[in-house]
Amino acid sequence: MRTDVVVVGLGAFGSAALWRLAARGVDVVGIERQAIGHAFGSSHGTTRLFRVACMEHPGLTPIARKSLALWTELGERTGETYVRQTGSLNVGSPTSRPVTGARRAAGARTTDLSHDELAERFPQYALADDDVAVWDPDAGICYAEPAVRAHVAEAQRLGATVYPHTMVTAIDVRPDGVTVRTPTTTVTAEQVVVSTGAWLSKLVPGLPLSPRRTPLFWFQPKDPASEAFQLRNFPSFIWEFADGRGLWGHGSGEDFLVKVGLDGAERDRDVDPDELDRYIHPRKDIAELSAAIAQHFPELDPEPVKVMPCMVTDSPDGQFLAGRYDERVVIAGGDSGHGFKHCAGLGELLAQITTKETPFTDVSFVDPHRL
Repeated sequence: MRTDVVVVGLGAFGSAALWRLAARGVDVVGIERQAIGHAFGSSHGTTRLFRVACMEHPGLTPIARKSLALWTELGERTGETYVRQTGSLNVGSPTSRPVTGARRAAGARTTDLSHDELAERFPQYALADDDVAVWDPDAGICYAEPAVRAHVAEAQRLGATVYPHTMVTAIDVRPDGVTVRTPTTTVTAEQVVVSTGAWLSKLVPGLPLSPRRTPLFWFQPKDPASEAFQLRNFPSFIWEFADGRGLWGHGSGEDFLVKVGLDGAERDRDVDPDELDRYIHPRKDIAELSAAIAQHFPELDPEPVKVMPCMVTDSPDGQFLAGRYDERVVIAGGDSGHGFKHCAGLGELLAQITTKETPFTDVSFVDPHRL
């Protein structure tokens, strides 16, 4: 088979790149090792946080806004919702990373909340004496698996060819093109976009990426009748404690429970994604998070009602590796735990880079060669 571009890996980044390439009329083929919207990588589960005032880098705000615009446009066509804007809190001391990072976000509409204002508006939090917050009104949650499936379906509607359940065994790069090999077919193309998440460094050796096992957790309030932890009253948040650890999550909705995770737990790094431990270990996986919830959200039952394994792939500086790797290869990975909210906008950037258009925003801070 011959085509213009092959996209290898159709999770968050790859599915969006496939969609945005197809929207340009590019002859594009997408290959996915698992089913579309599967639960074995990093893009599964019902929801992810959506933030516009991104603490990780000021340059992420335009990408988040592009994601919002693209998802809104796609939703108008499909009748589905991919982003639910309920606002978001960045909580911590005045010098904490969530607070200072949100304030630096380029072009974000934010409001500072004093300690007393935060305590009055959100009594669910057992705050430290110096905790304050930055309110991001354009933030909320995005719907992960529905978005991935919609990206791929829209790409197919626009003419893309998709091979699910197909494992790429090799990518051969030549001066005149690339050949992508699988057990059942070989695809020759001008370029390849490699966006295989935790498997990225297996197909593009030498990248400084470190996959880690990161379980996802869901909870319920102690009082089943309480509305305090419903999404409208308990919007998405990132909260950093004085010891450098922190919690993140959001409230419950019609088809999902309260979701809370723990930042700063140093374990299960440099895992082999093909050998990921998919068991749940109560002492190792749950005890530290439950203790933090009991202390900081006392009205939330600290015992999770659901746990699923997931993976995060870290880069050395916590930013994506997204862009042109060489003349024939474009890569996207190293999400470092904050990638999904940007995936539609990043898919647009990957399409622009692949077709050698001018990117809609500066991408130097995610250039793969910066490291």
